[in-house]
Amino acid sequence: MTKQEPLIEIRNISKSYGSARVLSDVSLTVNKSEVICIIGPSGSGKSTLLRSIAFLEKYDEGDVLIEGELLGYVGQGAQRRDATKAEINHVRRHVGMVFQQFNLWPHMTAQQNVAEALIRVRHLSKAQAREKARLMLERVGLADKADAHPIRLSGGQQQRVAIARALAMEPDIMLFDEPTSALDPELVGEVLHVMKDLARDGMTMVVVTHEMGFAAQVADRVIFIDQGRIAASGSPTELFRGTHEGRLKQFLQNYLDRNAFWAS
Repeated sequence: MTKQEPLIEIRNISKSYGSARVLSDVSLTVNKSEVICIIGPSGSGKSTLLRSIAFLEKYDEGDVLIEGELLGYVGQGAQRRDATKAEINHVRRHVGMVFQQFNLWPHMTAQQNVAEALIRVRHLSKAQAREKARLMLERVGLADKADAHPIRLSGGQQQRVAIARALAMEPDIMLFDEPTSALDPELVGEVLHVMKDLARDGMTMVVVTHEMGFAAQVADRVIFIDQGRIAASGSPTELFRGTHEGRLKQFLQNYLDRNAFWAS
């Protein structure tokens, strides 16, 4: 891959569930060290787009390329076929994903949760995996919780363990699907702090979020999705401070109205 090629290239992808079209002709590129925040109303296709980037959802049309390699399919045109599981895993080997739910193993400690994939997937020794897990927990501010089980951790701490688990696999790209939506409001900040640190360190990130403050402060570009299409995109200044009409104006006004209510 040349330096000029994006880490992620999405070309005209579409996705339907039966007769319901959830993504329609979406194209997007993500360059190295870029932070893209995807915003939009519920049901607009944000999470489906993110899951399609990781091929956790099978897109019906178009292409997703990760570091120049086609994900989910092999070949082009009439010769195109579904990729095997091994081929899919090979292309997305440098992609990490953090979900709304933490998906930690309850019977394992924080350190064991982070180390498990290193042992099973990367075939590190238990000692090597434990040491790397310790370093990743330290990176997200949880070195003192290495021996704690998930039930003893707050939601914010569990999500930080999930981030540490993804980071341990040394991804080039991190995908976040509304990582704070399952958290109590007072715990959101600690997760966003870790994500801001990752952005400062140059991690390439695509983040589906309803945290407009985070998008305004951290994103290089903000993408507004509505009814399965990219309705607007630009810098945070362009989207949040510009003069808009139509659906984006309504969406932003609804957000401001909600926050004004809770601030009053």
